[in-house]
Amino acid sequence: MAEPVAQQQPELADEPEREEKPPRRRGRRRRGVGRGVGRLVRAAKLRRSAKRVGGEPDSRSGRTAFEHDFRLMQTDRASIVLTEDHLLLNVREVGPPDAPLTVVFAHGFCLHMGAWHFQRIDLERTFGDDIRMVFYDQRGHGQSGMPSAESSTIPQLGRDLAAVIEQKAPTGPLILVGHSMGGMTVLAFARQYPDVVRQRVIGVGLVATAASGLSAAGVARVLDTPAVKAARLAVKAAPAVVQQSRDVIRPILSPILKVTSYGDRRITPEVARFSEQMTNETNLFTMVNFLAALVEHDESLALPVLKPIPALVVCGDGDMVTPFRNSVAMAEALPHTELLRVPKAGHMVEMEQPQVVSEALERLIDRSLEHARTERSLAGVFRAVADRAGHGGVWSAFGGRPHRR
Repeated sequence: MAEPVAQQQPELADEPEREEKPPRRRGRRRRGVGRGVGRLVRAAKLRRSAKRVGGEPDSRSGRTAFEHDFRLMQTDRASIVLTEDHLLLNVREVGPPDAPLTVVFAHGFCLHMGAWHFQRIDLERTFGDDIRMVFYDQRGHGQSGMPSAESSTIPQLGRDLAAVIEQKAPTGPLILVGHSMGGMTVLAFARQYPDVVRQRVIGVGLVATAASGLSAAGVARVLDTPAVKAARLAVKAAPAVVQQSRDVIRPILSPILKVTSYGDRRITPEVARFSEQMTNETNLFTMVNFLAALVEHDESLALPVLKPIPALVVCGDGDMVTPFRNSVAMAEALPHTELLRVPKAGHMVEMEQPQVVSEALERLIDRSLEHARTERSLAGVFRAVADRAGHGGVWSAFGGRPHRR
Protein backbone atom coordinates (compact mmCIF):
# COMPACT_ATOMS: atom_id res chain seq x y z
CA MET A 1 0.00 0.00 0.00
CA ALA A 2 1.08 3.55 -0.61
CA GLU A 3 1.96 5.72 2.35
CA PRO A 4 0.60 9.28 2.43
CA VAL A 5 3.31 11.70 3.49
CA ALA A 6 2.39 14.83 5.28
CA GLN A 7 2.41 17.98 3.89
CA GLN A 8 4.42 7.06 -33.54
CA GLN A 9 2.38 5.06 -33.00
CA PRO A 10 1.93 4.08 -36.63
CA GLU A 11 -1.51 4.59 -38.06
CA LEU A 12 -4.07 2.58 -36.25
CA ALA A 13 -5.66 -0.34 -37.94
CA ASP A 14 -9.41 -0.60 -38.19
CA GLU A 15 -11.00 -0.14 -34.80
CA PRO A 16 -10.96 -3.47 -32.97
CA GLU A 17 -14.00 -5.05 -31.53
CA ARG A 18 -14.27 -4.40 -27.81
CA GLU A 19 -15.64 -6.55 -25.12
CA GLU A 20 -18.71 -5.14 -23.47
CA LYS A 21 -17.80 -2.43 -20.98
CA PRO A 22 -18.59 -2.95 -17.34
CA PRO A 23 -21.64 -0.91 -16.37
CA ARG A 24 -20.92 2.66 -15.33
CA ARG A 25 -22.92 5.02 -13.22
CA ARG A 26 -24.87 7.56 -15.21
CA GLY A 27 -26.13 10.70 -13.60
CA ARG A 28 -28.45 13.32 -14.97
CA ARG A 29 -26.35 16.12 -16.40
CA ARG A 30 -27.01 19.76 -15.72
CA ARG A 31 -25.63 22.76 -17.47
CA GLY A 32 -23.93 25.37 -15.38
CA VAL A 33 -20.66 25.09 -13.51
CA GLY A 34 -22.00 26.12 -10.12
CA ARG A 35 -24.75 23.55 -9.74
CA GLY A 36 -22.66 20.87 -11.45
CA VAL A 37 -19.78 21.27 -8.99
CA GLY A 38 -22.15 21.22 -6.02
CA ARG A 39 -23.70 18.00 -7.26
CA LEU A 40 -20.29 16.43 -7.71
CA VAL A 41 -19.35 17.38 -4.15
CA ARG A 42 -22.47 15.69 -2.83
CA ALA A 43 -21.74 12.60 -4.91
CA ALA A 44 -18.17 12.52 -3.55
CA LYS A 45 -19.48 12.52 0.03
CA LEU A 46 -21.77 9.59 -0.79
CA ARG A 47 -18.84 7.65 -2.26
CA ARG A 48 -16.70 8.25 0.82
CA SER A 49 -19.55 7.23 3.09
CA ALA A 50 -20.12 4.03 1.11
CA LYS A 51 -16.44 3.13 1.36
CA ARG A 52 -16.36 3.71 5.11
CA VAL A 53 -19.19 1.25 5.73
CA GLY A 54 -17.89 -1.21 3.19
CA GLY A 55 -20.84 -0.74 0.90
CA GLU A 56 -18.82 -0.14 -2.26
CA PRO A 57 -16.99 -3.20 -3.56
CA ASP A 58 -13.54 -2.65 -5.02
CA SER A 59 -13.73 -4.37 -8.38
CA ARG A 60 -10.24 -3.12 -9.24
CA SER A 61 -8.46 -5.51 -6.87
CA GLY A 62 -8.01 -7.80 -9.87
CA ARG A 63 -7.73 -6.60 -13.47
CA THR A 64 -9.95 -8.33 -16.02
CA ALA A 65 -9.10 -9.22 -19.60
CA PHE A 66 -11.12 -6.18 -20.65
CA GLU A 67 -8.96 -3.94 -18.48
CA HIS A 68 -5.81 -5.31 -20.12
CA ASP A 69 -7.11 -4.52 -23.61
CA PHE A 70 -4.89 -1.54 -24.33
CA ARG A 71 -6.79 -0.81 -27.55
CA LEU A 72 -9.56 0.80 -25.48
CA MET A 73 -8.59 4.42 -26.12
CA GLN A 74 -8.56 3.80 -29.87
CA THR A 75 -12.34 3.57 -29.70
CA ASP A 76 -12.90 6.73 -27.65
CA ARG A 77 -14.14 9.95 -29.23
CA ALA A 78 -11.36 11.22 -31.52
CA SER A 79 -10.37 14.66 -32.74
CA ILE A 80 -7.31 16.79 -33.44
CA VAL A 81 -5.89 20.02 -32.06
CA LEU A 82 -3.86 22.51 -34.08
CA THR A 83 -0.91 24.00 -32.18
CA GLU A 84 0.47 27.51 -32.59
CA ASP A 85 3.18 26.20 -34.95
CA HIS A 86 0.61 24.27 -37.01
CA LEU A 87 1.33 20.79 -35.64
CA LEU A 88 -1.56 18.36 -35.27
CA LEU A 89 -2.11 16.68 -31.89
CA ASN A 90 -4.11 13.48 -31.56
CA VAL A 91 -6.89 13.79 -28.96
CA ARG A 92 -9.32 11.32 -27.38
CA GLU A 93 -12.20 12.17 -25.04
CA VAL A 94 -14.28 10.20 -22.56
CA GLY A 95 -17.46 11.60 -21.06
CA PRO A 96 -20.02 14.16 -22.23
CA PRO A 97 -18.83 17.51 -23.63
CA ASP A 98 -21.15 19.32 -21.18
CA ALA A 99 -19.90 17.52 -18.07
CA PRO A 100 -19.46 19.93 -15.11
CA LEU A 101 -15.73 19.11 -14.79
CA THR A 102 -12.97 18.38 -17.32
CA VAL A 103 -9.78 16.50 -16.42
CA VAL A 104 -6.91 16.83 -18.92
CA PHE A 105 -4.09 14.25 -18.93
CA ALA A 106 -0.55 14.78 -20.28
CA HIS A 107 1.68 11.70 -20.68
CA GLY A 108 5.43 11.29 -20.27
CA PHE A 109 8.55 10.96 -22.41
CA CYS A 110 8.58 8.12 -24.97
CA LEU A 111 4.99 7.18 -24.16
CA HIS A 112 1.59 8.16 -25.50
CA MET A 113 -1.88 8.75 -24.06
CA GLY A 114 -2.28 5.00 -23.52
CA ALA A 115 -0.05 5.31 -20.45
CA TRP A 116 -3.22 6.55 -18.67
CA HIS A 117 -5.16 3.43 -19.70
CA PHE A 118 -5.97 2.22 -16.19
CA GLN A 119 -6.87 5.68 -14.89
CA ARG A 120 -9.18 6.15 -17.87
CA ILE A 121 -11.05 2.96 -16.87
CA ASP A 122 -11.07 3.60 -13.13
CA LEU A 123 -12.21 7.22 -13.19
CA GLU A 124 -14.94 6.52 -15.72
CA ARG A 125 -16.19 3.74 -13.47
CA THR A 126 -16.17 6.01 -10.41
CA PHE A 127 -17.54 9.24 -11.88
CA GLY A 128 -19.52 8.09 -14.91
CA ASP A 129 -20.86 11.01 -16.93
CA ASP A 130 -20.11 13.53 -14.18
CA ILE A 131 -16.66 14.28 -15.60
CA ARG A 132 -15.08 14.50 -19.01
CA MET A 133 -11.53 13.23 -19.51
CA VAL A 134 -9.34 14.59 -22.30
CA PHE A 135 -6.23 12.65 -23.33
CA TYR A 136 -3.77 13.65 -26.04
CA ASP A 137 -0.47 12.56 -27.56
CA GLN A 138 2.34 15.05 -26.97
CA ARG A 139 4.13 16.37 -30.04
CA GLY A 140 6.39 13.74 -31.58
CA HIS A 141 4.66 10.96 -29.64
CA GLY A 142 1.89 8.54 -30.50
CA GLN A 143 -0.15 9.74 -33.47
CA SER A 144 0.66 13.43 -33.11
CA GLY A 145 2.80 15.35 -35.59
CA MET A 146 6.59 15.42 -35.59
CA PRO A 147 8.15 18.67 -34.29
CA SER A 148 11.42 20.27 -35.22
CA ALA A 149 14.35 19.93 -32.87
CA GLU A 150 13.98 23.62 -32.00
CA SER A 151 10.36 23.17 -30.88
CA SER A 152 11.07 20.08 -28.79
CA THR A 153 11.05 22.01 -25.52
CA ILE A 154 9.11 21.93 -22.28
CA PRO A 155 7.77 25.52 -22.66
CA GLN A 156 6.41 24.54 -26.08
CA LEU A 157 4.68 21.54 -24.51
CA GLY A 158 3.03 23.97 -22.10
CA ARG A 159 1.74 25.98 -25.06
CA ASP A 160 0.48 22.77 -26.66
CA LEU A 161 -1.53 22.08 -23.50
CA ALA A 162 -2.96 25.60 -23.77
CA ALA A 163 -4.08 24.79 -27.32
CA VAL A 164 -5.75 21.57 -26.15
CA ILE A 165 -7.62 23.47 -23.43
CA GLU A 166 -8.61 26.33 -25.74
CA GLN A 167 -9.95 24.05 -28.46
CA LYS A 168 -11.36 21.15 -26.43
CA ALA A 169 -12.30 22.63 -23.04
CA PRO A 170 -12.75 26.38 -23.52
CA THR A 171 -15.13 26.80 -20.56
CA GLY A 172 -15.70 25.30 -17.14
CA PRO A 173 -13.45 24.14 -14.29
CA LEU A 174 -10.33 22.09 -15.05
CA ILE A 175 -8.08 19.61 -13.29
CA LEU A 176 -4.71 19.06 -14.98
CA VAL A 177 -2.79 15.80 -14.52
CA GLY A 178 0.68 15.05 -15.84
CA HIS A 179 3.17 12.20 -15.59
CA SER A 180 6.92 12.79 -15.87
CA MET A 181 7.38 15.07 -18.90
CA GLY A 182 3.60 15.55 -18.77
CA GLY A 183 3.92 16.96 -15.25
CA MET A 184 6.56 19.35 -16.57
CA THR A 185 4.05 20.26 -19.28
CA VAL A 186 1.46 21.17 -16.65
CA LEU A 187 4.02 23.31 -14.81
CA ALA A 188 5.10 25.03 -18.02
CA PHE A 189 1.46 25.80 -18.80
CA ALA A 190 0.88 27.24 -15.32
CA ARG A 191 3.91 29.52 -15.57
CA GLN A 192 2.93 30.85 -18.99
CA TYR A 193 -0.84 31.13 -18.40
CA PRO A 194 -1.32 32.16 -14.76
CA ASP A 195 -4.63 33.91 -15.49
CA VAL A 196 -6.16 30.71 -16.88
CA VAL A 197 -4.96 28.83 -13.81
CA ARG A 198 -6.38 31.46 -11.49
CA GLN A 199 -9.75 31.55 -13.24
CA ARG A 200 -10.36 27.93 -14.19
CA VAL A 201 -7.93 25.34 -12.79
CA ILE A 202 -9.24 23.88 -9.52
CA GLY A 203 -6.63 21.13 -9.02
CA VAL A 204 -3.40 19.60 -10.37
CA GLY A 205 -1.95 16.11 -10.27
CA LEU A 206 1.83 15.76 -10.64
CA VAL A 207 2.93 12.14 -11.04
CA ALA A 208 6.61 11.10 -11.02
CA THR A 209 7.86 14.50 -12.11
CA ALA A 210 9.89 17.49 -10.95
CA ALA A 211 9.78 21.27 -11.14
CA SER A 212 13.55 21.53 -11.63
CA GLY A 213 16.83 20.00 -10.59
CA LEU A 214 16.92 17.16 -13.11
CA SER A 215 20.52 18.00 -13.98
CA ALA A 216 21.43 16.56 -10.58
CA ALA A 217 18.73 13.89 -10.43
CA GLY A 218 18.39 10.35 -11.65
CA VAL A 219 17.50 11.27 -15.21
CA ALA A 220 20.83 13.01 -15.73
CA ARG A 221 22.73 9.88 -14.69
CA VAL A 222 20.53 7.76 -16.94
CA LEU A 223 21.24 10.00 -19.92
CA ASP A 224 24.94 10.50 -19.14
CA THR A 225 26.05 7.32 -20.89
CA PRO A 226 28.28 6.87 -23.94
CA ALA A 227 25.41 5.28 -25.89
CA VAL A 228 23.03 8.17 -25.32
CA LYS A 229 25.72 10.77 -26.01
CA ALA A 230 26.64 9.04 -29.27
CA ALA A 231 23.00 8.88 -30.35
CA ARG A 232 22.46 12.58 -29.61
CA LEU A 233 25.59 13.55 -31.52
CA ALA A 234 24.64 11.37 -34.48
CA VAL A 235 21.13 12.83 -34.76
CA LYS A 236 22.52 16.35 -34.66
CA ALA A 237 25.39 15.75 -37.07
CA ALA A 238 23.91 13.32 -39.58
CA PRO A 239 20.14 12.98 -39.31
CA ALA A 240 19.83 11.27 -42.71
CA VAL A 241 22.27 8.56 -41.66
CA VAL A 242 20.47 8.09 -38.37
CA GLN A 243 17.16 7.76 -40.19
CA GLN A 244 18.62 4.86 -42.16
CA SER A 245 20.15 3.31 -39.03
CA ARG A 246 17.14 3.51 -36.72
CA ASP A 247 17.05 -0.23 -36.13
CA VAL A 248 20.68 -0.13 -35.06
CA ILE A 249 20.44 2.80 -32.63
CA ARG A 250 17.04 2.06 -31.10
CA PRO A 251 18.17 -1.15 -29.31
CA ILE A 252 20.84 0.94 -27.61
CA LEU A 253 18.38 3.46 -26.15
CA SER A 254 15.32 1.29 -25.45
CA PRO A 255 16.88 -0.89 -22.71
CA ILE A 256 18.05 2.22 -20.86
CA LEU A 257 14.49 3.55 -20.80
CA LYS A 258 13.05 0.14 -19.93
CA VAL A 259 15.26 -0.49 -16.93
CA THR A 260 14.26 2.86 -15.40
CA SER A 261 10.50 2.34 -15.81
CA TYR A 262 9.56 -0.03 -13.00
CA GLY A 263 10.56 -0.73 -9.41
CA ASP A 264 10.79 -4.00 -7.51
CA ARG A 265 7.17 -5.04 -7.93
CA ARG A 266 6.25 -7.56 -10.57
CA ILE A 267 4.07 -6.30 -13.37
CA THR A 268 1.85 -8.39 -15.60
CA PRO A 269 3.20 -9.49 -18.99
CA GLU A 270 0.49 -7.46 -20.70
CA VAL A 271 1.63 -4.24 -19.02
CA ALA A 272 5.29 -5.00 -19.72
CA ARG A 273 4.61 -5.62 -23.41
CA PHE A 274 2.47 -2.50 -23.79
CA SER A 275 5.03 -0.30 -22.03
CA GLU A 276 7.82 -1.62 -24.21
CA GLN A 277 5.67 -1.14 -27.30
CA MET A 278 5.08 2.54 -26.48
CA THR A 279 8.82 3.12 -26.13
CA ASN A 280 9.73 1.18 -29.27
CA GLU A 281 7.15 3.04 -31.36
CA THR A 282 8.39 6.47 -30.27
CA ASN A 283 10.22 8.18 -33.11
CA LEU A 284 13.98 8.12 -32.64
CA PHE A 285 14.27 11.85 -33.32
CA THR A 286 11.68 12.53 -30.61
CA MET A 287 13.72 10.46 -28.17
CA VAL A 288 16.93 12.33 -28.85
CA ASN A 289 15.54 15.84 -29.34
CA PHE A 290 13.74 15.90 -25.99
CA LEU A 291 16.69 14.58 -23.97
CA ALA A 292 18.32 17.99 -23.59
CA ALA A 293 14.95 19.58 -22.78
CA LEU A 294 14.48 17.19 -19.87
CA VAL A 295 17.87 17.91 -18.33
CA GLU A 296 17.56 21.69 -18.80
CA HIS A 297 13.99 21.78 -17.47
CA ASP A 298 13.24 24.39 -14.79
CA GLU A 299 9.65 25.45 -14.17
CA SER A 300 10.06 26.47 -10.53
CA LEU A 301 8.22 29.73 -11.21
CA ALA A 302 5.04 27.72 -11.80
CA LEU A 303 4.81 26.64 -8.17
CA PRO A 304 3.67 30.04 -6.77
CA VAL A 305 0.94 30.09 -9.45
CA LEU A 306 -0.35 26.69 -8.28
CA LYS A 307 0.02 27.45 -4.59
CA PRO A 308 -3.65 28.38 -3.89
CA ILE A 309 -5.21 25.20 -5.32
CA PRO A 310 -5.31 21.55 -4.21
CA ALA A 311 -2.56 19.36 -5.61
CA LEU A 312 -1.53 15.73 -5.68
CA VAL A 313 2.14 14.76 -5.88
CA VAL A 314 2.86 11.05 -6.42
CA CYS A 315 6.19 9.26 -6.77
CA GLY A 316 7.52 5.73 -6.37
CA ASP A 317 10.36 5.39 -3.92
CA GLY A 318 12.21 3.32 -6.52
CA ASP A 319 11.97 6.00 -9.23
CA MET A 320 15.39 6.28 -10.88
CA VAL A 321 14.38 9.08 -13.25
CA THR A 322 12.73 11.64 -10.96
CA PRO A 323 13.70 10.64 -7.41
CA PHE A 324 11.28 11.15 -4.54
CA ARG A 325 13.21 14.15 -3.21
CA ASN A 326 12.01 16.12 -6.24
CA SER A 327 8.41 15.36 -5.25
CA VAL A 328 9.10 16.46 -1.69
CA ALA A 329 10.47 19.77 -2.95
CA MET A 330 7.31 20.42 -4.99
CA ALA A 331 4.99 19.42 -2.15
CA GLU A 332 6.76 21.78 0.24
CA ALA A 333 5.98 24.65 -2.13
CA LEU A 334 2.30 23.69 -2.51
CA PRO A 335 0.45 23.93 0.82
CA HIS A 336 -2.73 22.13 -0.30
CA THR A 337 -0.89 18.99 -1.38
CA GLU A 338 -1.30 15.30 -0.75
CA LEU A 339 2.22 13.85 -1.11
CA LEU A 340 2.05 10.14 -1.84
CA ARG A 341 5.08 7.86 -1.73
CA VAL A 342 4.49 4.48 -3.37
CA PRO A 343 6.80 1.78 -1.94
CA LYS A 344 8.91 -0.19 -4.42
CA ALA A 345 7.34 1.53 -7.43
CA GLY A 346 9.40 2.99 -10.25
CA HIS A 347 8.93 5.80 -12.73
CA MET A 348 5.89 4.23 -14.44
CA VAL A 349 3.95 4.23 -11.19
CA GLU A 350 0.58 4.86 -12.87
CA MET A 351 0.92 1.52 -14.69
CA GLU A 352 2.85 -0.36 -12.02
CA GLN A 353 0.44 0.56 -9.21
CA PRO A 354 -2.60 1.83 -11.14
CA GLN A 355 -5.13 1.37 -8.34
CA VAL A 356 -3.06 3.49 -5.96
CA VAL A 357 -2.72 6.30 -8.51
CA SER A 358 -6.38 6.12 -9.57
CA GLU A 359 -7.64 6.34 -6.00
CA ALA A 360 -5.30 9.25 -5.32
CA LEU A 361 -6.72 11.04 -8.37
CA GLU A 362 -10.24 10.37 -7.09
CA ARG A 363 -9.29 12.03 -3.82
CA LEU A 364 -7.78 14.95 -5.74
CA ILE A 365 -11.02 15.44 -7.67
CA ASP A 366 -13.05 15.30 -4.46
CA ARG A 367 -10.77 17.77 -2.66
CA SER A 368 -10.63 20.12 -5.64
CA LEU A 369 -14.40 20.24 -5.94
CA GLU A 370 -14.87 20.87 -2.23
CA HIS A 371 -12.21 23.59 -2.27
CA ALA A 372 -13.77 25.24 -5.32
CA ARG A 373 -17.24 25.20 -3.78
CA THR A 374 -15.96 26.68 -0.51
CA GLU A 375 -14.03 29.36 -2.35
CA ARG A 376 -17.04 30.25 -4.46
CA SER A 377 -19.27 30.45 -1.39
CA LEU A 378 -16.86 32.85 0.30
CA ALA A 379 -16.57 34.86 -2.91
CA GLY A 380 -20.36 35.17 -3.02
CA VAL A 381 -20.47 36.47 0.54
CA PHE A 382 -17.78 39.10 -0.09
CA ARG A 383 -19.36 40.15 -3.37
CA ALA A 384 -22.76 40.60 -1.70
CA VAL A 385 -21.22 42.72 1.04
CA ALA A 386 -19.33 44.83 -1.52
CA ASP A 387 -22.42 45.28 -3.68
CA ARG A 388 -24.56 46.38 -0.73
CA ALA A 389 -21.92 48.89 0.29
CA GLY A 390 -21.70 50.19 -3.28
CA HIS A 391 -18.14 48.93 -3.70
CA GLY A 392 -18.63 46.11 -6.19
CA GLY A 393 -15.77 47.44 -8.28
CA VAL A 394 -13.42 47.11 -5.33
CA TRP A 395 -14.08 43.37 -5.17
CA SER A 396 -13.13 43.00 -8.85
CA ALA A 397 -10.04 45.15 -8.41
CA PHE A 398 -8.77 42.85 -5.67
CA GLY A 399 -9.10 39.78 -7.86
CA GLY A 400 -12.42 38.38 -6.71
CA ARG A 401 -13.35 35.23 -8.60
CA PRO A 402 -17.01 34.50 -7.86
CA HIS A 403 -17.53 32.70 -11.16
CA ARG A 404 -15.43 29.96 -12.76
CA ARG A 405 -16.48 29.76 -16.36
